[in-house]
Amino acid sequence: MNILLKILRIVLSIIIMVLAGYSLISGNHETMPYMMFFMGAMFLVMGIVEIKESRKKMGIISIIVAIFIFYVSVEGFLLK
Repeated sequence: MNILLKILRIVLSIIIMVLAGYSLISGNHETMPYMMFFMGAMFLVMGIVEIKESRKKMGIISIIVAIFIFYVSVEGFLLK
């Protein structure tokens, strides 16, 4: 299970870097809500890993940050 979460975290990180690079190079910031959504997913996965590794405080903080990022992402989708 931990290997799957590590692979998922790496894949989400690559997606975020590609979207951020595209946005930076092209000057097109319409991909920002998608980048925020994937960042929220990455923080959620990181929170789950932290909780499984007995670092509950950091895991809870990561999950709270993930919820906030999902909220910002939804706001970006709705205001678009």
